[in-house]
Amino acid sequence: MPNTANYAERWEPELLEILTQDSLISPFITTAVKWLSAKTFHFTQMSTSGYKSHNRNGGWNRGAFVQTDVPFTLTHDRDIEFLVDKLDVDETNATASMENISKTFVRTQEVPEANALFFSRVAAQAKKLDGYHTETKLSDYTAANVFTKIKKALGSGKLRRYKAMGALVVYVRSEIMDLLEQSTELAKKIEMTQIAEGGIGIETRVTKIDGVPVFEVIDDEETTYKASTDTSVVAGKTYYTKSGSTYTPVKTPTGDPSTSSYYEVDTAGSNKINVLIASPLTTKFVPKVNSIYFFAPGAHTEGDGWLYQNRAFSDVFVFPNGKDNKVDSVFVDTDIA
Repeated sequence: MPNTANYAERWEPELLEILTQDSLISPFITTAVKWLSAKTFHFTQMSTSGYKSHNRNGGWNRGAFVQTDVPFTLTHDRDIEFLVDKLDVDETNATASMENISKTFVRTQEVPEANALFFSRVAAQAKKLDGYHTETKLSDYTAANVFTKIKKALGSGKLRRYKAMGALVVYVRSEIMDLLEQSTELAKKIEMTQIAEGGIGIETRVTKIDGVPVFEVIDDEETTYKASTDTSVVAGKTYYTKSGSTYTPVKTPTGDPSTSSYYEVDTAGSNKINVLIASPLTTKFVPKVNSIYFFAPGAHTEGDGWLYQNRAFSDVFVFPNGKDNKVDSVFVDTDIA
């Protein structure tokens, strides 16, 4: 009989652990979601009115509260399948198993796409907010001003509130991290670190500013933001067009997948992200491993081999604050070039 077990149910904790460990966005990944259906969960927004002057002659000021139950639905609906020929399994002593395929796929394809989706969605949200986005040529960043520029970004809008709570994360492109390391505005601190093989390593990278962690994004494909008013366009490692609930790559991959990326980058009309700031309190990447199937030879009609299928839902949400239901916890600076 066909093996139609949903392996995501068995492996989901381990696969999500890989996603968390390997991803740049691990502070924002949450699995603590109460699902109402296959891809929808609810978030309750509440706001109240404030105090009014008390009348000592009697009576109370009547206020009001508003509570709204808002459904959030995952829209990043993705799938893939691989056919593993029987001889490949035999000749590699079963190393081309469904678990190995899953681990490799998650690490090399799903994680980079998750990073790209996160940066794109957060940048797009920040671009909608007055006072929470800027545009700067990369050449305008120098060792003499880079620290001041990032400090100014951290003070944008209400971000100070989240910084005071220790609930902000900063992402910068490699060129800006290099400038931070060379900054003339900072007193240099060089720490000696022991490495496993013996000897001493010198660590000079800036990792925090005013207690806020700073992450370097080395792969610039993951921080490409496509400025567009079309909400069906997703920027990042690749761009997609949306048809119904399905995202389709604009560029079709060609060539041997072992020598070329499965997804290609379309940089037309796009801008690199210089600096991106977000709060894990209000910004969430929600992964949902939905289906992983593995069919033995003869249990399907796709060929003489083992058939692996993987479908996953995920999305990024920037929630409003709990005071006035406004989004005030994200910021982006994009390169003008």
